[in-house]
Amino acid sequence: MPQIEYAFLADAAETNPGHKFAVIGGGVTRIGGSAYPLQHPHIALVVGLSLAADEIHVPHQFGMRVLDPDGVQVAGADGELTAHGSEDGREAIVTFSIDLWNVVFPQPGDYVFRISVDGQEAKRLSLVLVRTASGGTSGPQSGPRPPIQ
Repeated sequence: MPQIEYAFLADAAETNPGHKFAVIGGGVTRIGGSAYPLQHPHIALVVGLSLAADEIHVPHQFGMRVLDPDGVQVAGADGELTAHGSEDGREAIVTFSIDLWNVVFPQPGDYVFRISVDGQEAKRLSLVLVRTASGGTSGPQSGPRPPIQ
């Protein structure tokens, strides 16, 4: 079964099949906002999926769900991917990203990204939403705002 080699959240990512990937602001674990519900403009989920030689050229189902602190889904995506690689019998790591635009986080607290491959949960990522004294969730930090981590 395919395994997730790595998965993380970033401010932005560009992934092209068979090439290197680029990330801006990788490793997001915390977002701050002064008013809730909070609409966050953009966050990217970056995933590196490791495939054995016999899993290449085979369609795989991928799913992602974002759950709020009460377990209610606030965002999600499903898709199918097929990796194409060399025929040399080596495993391959396929990197892809999912852009999440204008996700509304209803309350501060602990959110979870649940990632599944071929119908089985393969990884969980945590994202903490915190209430701040002043607004702002990304970009250069100034004043008393806590940084995005």
